[in-house]
Order: sequence, then C-alpha cells, then structure tokens
Amino acid sequence: MILEGVVTTLNHEGVLNIAPMGPIVDPSITQLTLRPFQTSTTYRNLKQCPVGVFHVVDDVLLIARSALDRLEQTPETFPAERIAGQVLADCSRWYEFEITQIEDSSERTTLIAQVIHVGRVRDFFGFNRAKHAVLEATILATRLKLFPESEVRQQLAALASPVEKTAGPQERTAYALVVDYINDWYQTQKSGARPH
Repeated sequence: MILEGVVTTLNHEGVLNIAPMGPIVDPSITQLTLRPFQTSTTYRNLKQCPVGVFHVVDDVLLIARSALDRLEQTPETFPAERIAGQVLADCSRWYEFEITQIEDSSERTTLIAQVIHVGRVRDFFGFNRAKHAVLEATILATRLKLFPESEVRQQLAALASPVEKTAGPQERTAYALVVDYINDWYQTQKSGARPH
C-alpha cells in the first residue's frame, strides 16, 4: 500500500530538505520502499546520509508547497530521537528510518528503508474530501509534461467540486496555489520561456 506523506532528509552540511513522498509500506509500517528520482534532492541526500524521517501529515498546504517548490519558510522542526534528522513539529506521526538497500540502476531509484523509531505528535485530523482533492491536484501539477492540457484542465475541474463543498481555509489556499502553479506553467510553456 502507498501512504502519502512528507520526508525530511539532511545533506552533509545539515541542510534540511522537505519533500512529499508516497512510499510503499507494510501494514505495520516497519519498512518503507521509497522511489525518488535520481534528480531529486531527497535521492542525493539519502545517498550522502542514508537516514531520514517519514511523516504522516494532514497539512495539504505543506504538501502542495513542498511539492511545487513554493515553501516560503521552513516549518518548525525538532531533532529526531534515533537518527541525525529533523521531525516536523506539526505532524501526526513520524517514522525515523535507515536505508538498508539501494537499487539505482534506473532513473527512478528504489530505496528500502527500515523504520528504527516511531513517534506521535497528535491525532490525525480525519478524512476530508477537500484534502484528498488537493493531494490529487498537487500530484497532477507535478506531472504536467505527461498529459495534454485539456486532460489536466478536465481533472482539475472535477477536483474543484469537493474543494468548494468541503474545504476549510487551508485547503482553499492550497488548491488556489496548485491552480496558480498550473496556470503559470502553461503560460510559460506557451510564451516559450523556461518553466520555473
């Protein structure tokens, strides 16, 4: 099963990277299978320092901002307990992990990680259709090169409905951020400029 969340990693200089990621997990979440692209900071960091923290979060604005490189400031963190890493202070649960196996013969690497410590900050907010819609819209926004614009617009319009019906302020802000990102991306493509 894939569990969507956020991974924090550090490089040799201790610089924090925050990235959304959906690892494959076992039911007890004792092992994670991460599949970052070799061009990603997460991949580079885990090659340098093979430990990190996977977070279960309900903050879709954080997921959208980190996925689309729109983090205006680093969220509050505290030191991990068993590894050299950082835990997001506003998460539900966190899983400190150590990479035990790397298969990087293809563009998308497979990293097997063993969970070595689990912590809990607060209860998970619960199911909300708007949160799921923002998550899907964010994933769509990271794959714009793969689909024709008409299909992207169609999917985005379908995802707008649960946001309009069930969102709170955080979800509305996150959805607007994703829509703006997609609009900017297509405008940049049509103008011939390089996308940001």
